[in-house]
Amino acid sequence: MNWEVVIGLEVHTQLATKTKIFSGASTQYGAEPNTQACALDLAMPGTLPVLNKQAVAMAIKFGLAVDAQICKHSVFARKNYFYPDLPKGYQISQYDLPIVGKGHLDIQLEDGSVKRIDITRAHLEEDAGKSMHEEFGGMTAVDLNRAGTPLLEIVSEPDMRSGKEAVAYLKTLHSLVRYLGISDGNMQEGSFRCDVNISLRPMGQKEYGTRAEIKNVNSFRFVERAIEYEMERQASILESGGKIVQETRLFDSAKGETRSLRSKENANDYRYFPDPDLLPLEISDAWIEQLRESLPELPKAKAMRFQSEHGLSAYDAEVLVANKDLADFFETVVITTKQPKLSTNWVMGDFSAFLNKDNLTILESPVRAEALAELINRISDNTISGRTAKEIFEAMWAGEGSADSIIDQKGLRQISDSSALEKAIDEVMTANPGQLADYRSGKDKLFGFFVGQVMKATGGKANPTQLNDLLKAKLQG
Repeated sequence: MNWEVVIGLEVHTQLATKTKIFSGASTQYGAEPNTQACALDLAMPGTLPVLNKQAVAMAIKFGLAVDAQICKHSVFARKNYFYPDLPKGYQISQYDLPIVGKGHLDIQLEDGSVKRIDITRAHLEEDAGKSMHEEFGGMTAVDLNRAGTPLLEIVSEPDMRSGKEAVAYLKTLHSLVRYLGISDGNMQEGSFRCDVNISLRPMGQKEYGTRAEIKNVNSFRFVERAIEYEMERQASILESGGKIVQETRLFDSAKGETRSLRSKENANDYRYFPDPDLLPLEISDAWIEQLRESLPELPKAKAMRFQSEHGLSAYDAEVLVANKDLADFFETVVITTKQPKLSTNWVMGDFSAFLNKDNLTILESPVRAEALAELINRISDNTISGRTAKEIFEAMWAGEGSADSIIDQKGLRQISDSSALEKAIDEVMTANPGQLADYRSGKDKLFGFFVGQVMKATGGKANPTQLNDLLKAKLQG
């Protein structure tokens, strides 16, 4: 049977506030366990939550960026369940009255087409702590540093139909929250992770199948692998006459498979009710408009500007703006060089290749944007050739200095003096009379031979454009 996969994603985005959503404890990553959990995070009697205004502003900014309804009246609720790293025995979240209502996000697919993914809601909530099961030999340790960290949970409609579409949505969303400055999006640190809801149904059927939820997947590659595995697992069960059980599963990245964690709870299992310690959240039109005016240039607008302002192709613009740091790096380079195409080729080519090779982020690059711009300017003013530039860039990456200093140290300035080039050409022609006669008798392919000989004679420093022009004139006699 032909099956259609139906995928919806719940993305937990850690907001980039300095303190937690209901307490003044720090949200800084990497502190010693349980050193950033205050009395409220530990659920000590007599403590009361106080809402972080910055977290609310960040949620509103997100809603505005996805053309969503901003709910001027929203309510915090208690979501009740027991877990070792949830000290209160409930999580403060939002349920039937979230801060952000329906919106949408447009994603670009591999064939260049655009698909709209509807967003059901986005709500504020606090994160739980972290349970560690492997470090203490049969025991579980709890680190409550993360307890109370502000999250924006972004829930999509089940609009995705493949693992690749799900990854395209996640990458677009990841780029957006970073542009907005509301999250660092660090997936390794858990700042951007998602739950994957997935089901199968016979092709053409409107009703959804029974879904499984895969919890806390924290990489784009793992999301795609988890979906592929789950599609095969569910198809195998259905085709053998079995039924899918609604449950929560985990993805084992080492084995490339999902495994059952617990039966899936329904909303009523959590016994949601309004938190009596928090007043309903009322948001004014004036504040919404103030936040709207503060929105930065977003990826779609930036891509269009790169095309109109710098003459980039739609593909190049999309690649560059997908990563905010890369877009900022490119813009610094191109403003300095005034060479959009050459700057694009270098940023998307050698620079990105070296980053990938050394597994570095742009912010960790040993070559800054200003340094790359200097190198590109030396190509533009004919100080060096494009080929020599690659050698110089490798030396810059190794920490040997700036482009200009390496050029001087290694004597790499190309020869653009016409008289010096003519002298080298004359010497090569004199030394190769047979090849010269053959060329002049019609063997045009020998032109490359003469180029090579002159380059050899000049140590590869001859200006290629000048050399070609002068050599053609000389060879023709």
